[in-house]
Amino acid sequence: MPNRLSKENSPYLLQHKDNPVDWYPWGQEALDKAKKENKPIFLSIGYAACHWCHVMEHESFENPATANLMNEKFVNIKVDREERPDLDAIYMSAVVSMTGQGGWPMSVFLTPDGEPFYGGTYYPPTSRYGMPAFSEVLNKIKDAWEKDEQKIRKSGKDFTEHLNKTVELDLPATPLNLESTKIAALKLAQTYDWHNGGWGKAPKFPQPMAIQFLLKCASQGDKMSLDVATHALKEMAKGGMYDVVGGGFARYSVDNNWLVPHFEKMLYDNAQLARSYLHAYLITKEPFFRQICEEILDFIVREMTHEKGGFYSSIDADSEGEEGKFYVWSYDELENIIEDSSEFKLLIDAYGISREGNFEGKNILQRALSNDELAKKFKFSVEDILKMLKELHKVLYKVRSQRVWPNIDDKVLVSWNALMLITFSEASRYLRRHDYLKVAQRNAEFLLKELRPQDRLLRSWRDDKASHNAYLEDHAGLALGLLALYQSDHNNRWFAEAVRLAEDMVTNFTDPNGGFFDTHDDHEQLIFRPKDLQDNATPSGNALAATALFELAAFTGNSDWYDLAAGIAGAQQKNAQEHPTSFSQWLCAISFGTSQIQEVAILGDPADTDTVSLVNTIWQDFKPHSIVAVSAYPPVKGSPPLLDNRPLIDGKPTAYVCRNFICKLPVNSPIELAKLLQISE
Repeated sequence: MPNRLSKENSPYLLQHKDNPVDWYPWGQEALDKAKKENKPIFLSIGYAACHWCHVMEHESFENPATANLMNEKFVNIKVDREERPDLDAIYMSAVVSMTGQGGWPMSVFLTPDGEPFYGGTYYPPTSRYGMPAFSEVLNKIKDAWEKDEQKIRKSGKDFTEHLNKTVELDLPATPLNLESTKIAALKLAQTYDWHNGGWGKAPKFPQPMAIQFLLKCASQGDKMSLDVATHALKEMAKGGMYDVVGGGFARYSVDNNWLVPHFEKMLYDNAQLARSYLHAYLITKEPFFRQICEEILDFIVREMTHEKGGFYSSIDADSEGEEGKFYVWSYDELENIIEDSSEFKLLIDAYGISREGNFEGKNILQRALSNDELAKKFKFSVEDILKMLKELHKVLYKVRSQRVWPNIDDKVLVSWNALMLITFSEASRYLRRHDYLKVAQRNAEFLLKELRPQDRLLRSWRDDKASHNAYLEDHAGLALGLLALYQSDHNNRWFAEAVRLAEDMVTNFTDPNGGFFDTHDDHEQLIFRPKDLQDNATPSGNALAATALFELAAFTGNSDWYDLAAGIAGAQQKNAQEHPTSFSQWLCAISFGTSQIQEVAILGDPADTDTVSLVNTIWQDFKPHSIVAVSAYPPVKGSPPLLDNRPLIDGKPTAYVCRNFICKLPVNSPIELAKLLQISE
């Protein structure tokens, strides 16, 4: 008989609806039950694409004996971390403080008041790998609660007070300075793995925010930063963690050389990485970077987009009960698929394919020879090699599509969609891809309509139902996404909505003691109001908020917003300088806040070919420290103040360029505009 999770909308929670565990979703019913029956709470937090979440479910939550123990002695709550990042942040900080590490599945034991007193991550069904069996943990917690409840309650209360203090900003803030970004860039270069690419040891994560920051530095002439960023991007895209057949990146690599991925594909990784490859292409003009960017975005359109325009959250690592089965190949299978012996030989040499394989007897495709090496060996041009491999990938994709597909977590999350909205918007204007612009427009329409049903932004959507309060990262991320779209589409609605989101953010999320809380001021009361400051796989809400306010201040001239952003970023400047991989979005914000922003205003009919030529002139090169406003003349009410008092010159479409509070004379021609842009830079 299904448990209470059967009424939920989250794919992750629905995966557990038939467990014999008497699961509750997080809510007043479960919390009241714990208080009424005076039972500790077992809180399990995970997400749909989490492999070890599936393992623990099968081993423990589907076990009747374990479920009976859980049901008798605990109130059991299951949470989708992607729907409730507030709960995830609070209780993950508790687990990390208790154990020194965190991850999912997260397993936390709480008092009936919701205060954590014991926690960990995955627990096996029997004692192994130095970990106690889950049943052992349950029994120990049960016995401790029955013998010394008051001691445990005091421990939970003391621990909660400690956690509450950790959300405070390091004030007073230091004035923003460009030197901090230079020191951070140097530290990223000094800690870089030049052998394999990336930072740190296995498991290795792609660190797209660090790469984006380095590319911002590279755009200002920093060759060292460019070398580090482009080397990382090339190493990761060789295959393995990158799906050379279907496009898109897996979440991370379990080894040091990006070969064996943790096979789930997350929307946020692919949004940020596609943007990094786009920026690398714009700086270097190397076609390879553009290829990877477009392959990722085409994969998103093909496999992770709802018909209404929202982007799905993730694709599972497992299919048919095996991790990675969908993505790997046997030698014999490939030999049967590729009938032409010369083409098969090319595939074998390109990816180092063997009968023994490189992963559990199968082959994960990762480039063994470069295009230049293949061209020399097979006596073809590089262009021919690229064309042949592209055709082989199409053949393999068609065959792979006949396999049992991994499950898709088809819920739509605002902040993750916002990251992808930024990327599609930028790619549309820089690459002149009108199809990408349509994707971005549909996504923005979807988010503003479906995720704001009662004129208030919500977090999650699935099956025509929006739910859960939106968080700081949702408001700030969507504001940035709409600003990116405005600069590609020039529809003033996007700008106006971005301003509205920022006003809501400042009004309802501001902490009087500095920074922003993650939750709205009328959000349900938790054991404390979280404030996530450190970037993780996604940017922290506060870092996104600082970035959005810096950009909006440039568009509007609102100095209060600039000062607010500078104060938040200044409080994190030391952390960002010393720990750049953990505060990379902060570095991007600081880079923008300390740069002399180039402001470009173009007045003229957006459909006029002369106006289009002026706009296209701007986006020929990477401009991370520029903002662009475009409008018909005269601008409509509510347009960016950047467009105010800008008449047409000689009745023609006109461009105005300003930098560091100094404006150049307006121009009408693309050639003159190009000269002004170069002078301003």
